[in-house]
Parts: sequence; C-alpha cells; structure tokens
Amino acid sequence: MNPARRSPLFFSAWCLIAAFGAYACMYAFRKPFTSGVYATGIYSPGFKTWLVLAQVLGYTLSKFLGIRIIAEMPAQRRAFTILALVAVAQGGLFLFGALPPPYCVGGLFLNGLALGMVYGLVLGFLEGRQMTEAFVAGLCASFILADGFTKSVGAYLLQAGVSERWMPAIAGLLFLLPLTGFVWMLQQIPAPSSADIADRAERVPMDRAQRRSMFLRHAPGLLAIMLAFLLVTVLRSMRADFAPEIWASLGAPPPPGVFTRSEILVALGVLTANAFLVLFHDNRRAFFMGLILAFGGLGLILLALMARVRGSLSPFPFMVLLGLGLYLPYVVVHTTIFERLIAMTRDRGNMGYLMYLADAFGYLGYVAILVAKNFWHWNGNVLGLFIATSWIVALISLAAVAAAIIFFARRSATLISPTPALHPRGATP
Repeated sequence: MNPARRSPLFFSAWCLIAAFGAYACMYAFRKPFTSGVYATGIYSPGFKTWLVLAQVLGYTLSKFLGIRIIAEMPAQRRAFTILALVAVAQGGLFLFGALPPPYCVGGLFLNGLALGMVYGLVLGFLEGRQMTEAFVAGLCASFILADGFTKSVGAYLLQAGVSERWMPAIAGLLFLLPLTGFVWMLQQIPAPSSADIADRAERVPMDRAQRRSMFLRHAPGLLAIMLAFLLVTVLRSMRADFAPEIWASLGAPPPPGVFTRSEILVALGVLTANAFLVLFHDNRRAFFMGLILAFGGLGLILLALMARVRGSLSPFPFMVLLGLGLYLPYVVVHTTIFERLIAMTRDRGNMGYLMYLADAFGYLGYVAILVAKNFWHWNGNVLGLFIATSWIVALISLAAVAAAIIFFARRSATLISPTPALHPRGATP
C-alpha cells in the first residue's frame, strides 16, 4: 500500500497517525514505572531515583550510540529495528518484575538502552518533506501526551491492585499490538518526492567524515542550540520523571488523570505555535522564527517562576505554564530548527544525526542531576531542586538561544545555498 497515491490530506493524516501512534505506544514501555513510589516495604529510601537513573543511563548510552547508528541507518531497516528494540525493552521490564531489588535496576537499564533509538527511527520516515514540521509536530505531541497518559495508565494499574514491580511489564503488554500496527503504517510511507527534495534537500545516510564536516561548518551556532537543548532536556526530564513528587510538594496530591489533563493543555499550546511555522515556505525565515519561538518559550518559564514567587499561580496552571515554556523550545528543535538548517544550507545528511548529537548530551546532563540528587543532601526536597534547576535553565538557555540567533544571522549569507530550480537528477517522484 502506498498512502501517497491517495489525496494529500489522506497522506498527511496517515503520516501523523502512524508517527503519533508508534511513538505514543513506545512510551508505554518507558514511563509507567514512574507512577510508582518505590519507597515502602522492600524498597529503601531514594530507591526510585536509582531506578530513574538506571533507565536514563541506558537511554543516554543509546543516544550516544545513535549518533552513528541513526545517521547511518538505511531506510529499509527502520521498521524491523523499531520492533526488535521494543521487544528487548519489554524483556527488560519482565526482568524488573522478576528480579528483587537491587538487581531489578538492571532491567530498567536494558529497557532504556533499547528505547533510546526509537525516536530517530520514526523521525527517519518523516524528515525532508514539505510537511515535515506538521508530521514531526504530531510525533512530538505523542511524547507530550503519552508522558502523562502512560503515567495515568500506570497509576490506574496500581489502583487495580497490580504490584509496583509488575505494573510496568503489564502496561507494556497492553500496547504491543497497537504498536505493531502503527509501525506497519510507518513502513508504508514512501521516500520523499522530487518536489520534497527540491524544497528541503535530499536526506542521505552519513558516514563519519560527513558528520564531522557538517558539525564543524556550523559549530558555534550548533553548540549554542545544543547547550539550550541540553538544559531544557534536563528540566523536562525532571518534570516528567518526578511528576508525582513535584505535584505533591506543590500542595496538590495528584489523582491519576491530572498528568493527562495538564499535558493535553501543554500539547495544544505547543502544537498551535509550531503549526504557525508550517506557513513559512522560505527555509531561512522558518529557521529564524523557530529560534525566536524557542526564545519565547524560555521566557514563559521565567514568567511562571516569578508568578510562583509572588504566589499568584496555583499548582495546576504553574505546571501547565512551565510545561509549555519547556516544550516550546524542545519541540521546535525537533520540528523546525535542524530540519530547516539542512534545508537552507543544502547539506548532505539527515536530521537524525543532529537530533542525536543534541539528545545525547541532553540526557547526559540529566544523569548528572540525578547523581547530584542522590549524593548531595537535598533532604528529599525534589521541589526545591526542581525550582532551582528551572531558574538556571531559563536564564542560561535564553542567553544560548540569543547567541545562536546572532551567529546564524551574521553568517546567513554564506551559510545558505540557493534552492535549486530543478528537481535533483534521479529523485524519486
């Protein structure tokens, strides 16, 4: 089946549903365990932090491996690789349920190691197209909504009497069949058309020399973007993995559905803002508008923090506004900034390489925060660590994004190659 042979609307809907569904199902193998507290009975105080750290360590190592693997991955191997990785991740969840503490930690490390490359594989089906921003926005909506939804699934399973040790594996089993269906849909998406290639540049696997060359050409600007992305990733991960503790410390012990309700509002705001960027056909303008949108999102974090200091925001709007400020820069890097950078420079390569370069160091920063939380004396005050980190992230990231805007603005005349008037020879129609 070739969905591109139907109407453009059908093809767009197909890509959105396939990407959203596949990645949302992946979250069911990654996030439900964070709904547990793991602080009573056989668990020692602070054990949940070690569980989160184990999974994030695996996820971080996977991101570093993905810098090469995703950049070099042939298109025909993506679907099988997704299913194989998820099968390994589910095996890790079974180990988590079967092994007693502290050995069960190894199951979550394996789980994170397997899942860290799924995003890049899904992204490979979507990049380099005239509608890439819209497609990847749908993909990003999946990890905003699925983060809250899968934690709610975990919380409901706990309420139904499933033990904390087996709840993650049971949650994963519920999503195996739909995941397979959505991956099949991804596999039916054809390669970018000749019109896509003319507009966004051809996307090809990259060897080591090509990766090095691309990075060095844009190093100052890329480093600034990646610094901001690193910091936002740290704060986003803290907000996701310790959501029950943060909500409780704010004075609002969360019912299971609150994670889903808050993230629906965040997703709607982020998708609306990113949909605006689809309207820009000119790659240069879209690139700089993406950077400006990221800057504005970071400003929202500062506004939320200042409103909290004044006591003018209750917990729910505070978490929603802070989430919106976090996800605006996080998502615009995924949807627009790297996509349009390749499109406007006509660099031969792929978006997966740049995303995994940024992601790897972003998760490495989060590992550092988790280690600090375990070994420094915060007296269990997750909220204090979260608020302090939020101030640091907002201020430094604002400066980094401003530096990236200045760098690319000064060099835009030399960085940007003209879009070819004719379709590249040999392009797939």
